[in-house]
Amino acid sequence: MYDACDHLSVIARFRQLRRHSLFELALTVVVALGLAICVQAYAVKPYRIPSESMEPTLDVGQRVLVNRLSHRLGSTPKVGDVVVFHPPRGADGEVCADQDSGNGTGAPCSRAVEHPDSQTFIKRVVAVGGDTIAIVHGHVTRNGQRANEPFAEPCGAGADCDYPTPIRVPAGHVFLMGDNRGESDDSRYWGPVPVSWVIGRAVASYWPPGRIGTL
Repeated sequence: MYDACDHLSVIARFRQLRRHSLFELALTVVVALGLAICVQAYAVKPYRIPSESMEPTLDVGQRVLVNRLSHRLGSTPKVGDVVVFHPPRGADGEVCADQDSGNGTGAPCSRAVEHPDSQTFIKRVVAVGGDTIAIVHGHVTRNGQRANEPFAEPCGAGADCDYPTPIRVPAGHVFLMGDNRGESDDSRYWGPVPVSWVIGRAVASYWPPGRIGTL
């Protein structure tokens, strides 16, 4: 015999389960979004390459993932790392706080301005605190030895390619250069950068598909 009460009870239970499932789905989406925001804020963040200064390693418009967490946990940049960082204030104008170096006078800039800019750059670490560095024909000479730099684009001719007088990178700083040595505003012109201005290390390229891979 058909029991209308049982039928209504089944419908009520179905509606309750559906509401429960929708709640679980909504909660899952909220948690996933929250985790994604936290990961981007503290661990890994995507960056788009804005200029040709890192060619041929990174092309204009290419996108990379930057590991911010290891730097927050105390990891220090190493020679060869590609890093995202805040440059000195006014870096677009090739400023140099040391009036006796930089700007084609024979030595790269040895001392940056005191305050960081809000914008972000991406370059390669070519020397760290305590190293001596000079630039000859666009190539780094670190601690008296020419560095092995198969990634570097030839610099060409001109004063920007030769800073043969060595300087010493201060402790707690890194000296940064673009791989495209003839088309990069970098530490040659505005000095070493404090490690505290480094945001993180670029670890992989994820776009375009043909350039997917680790760095």
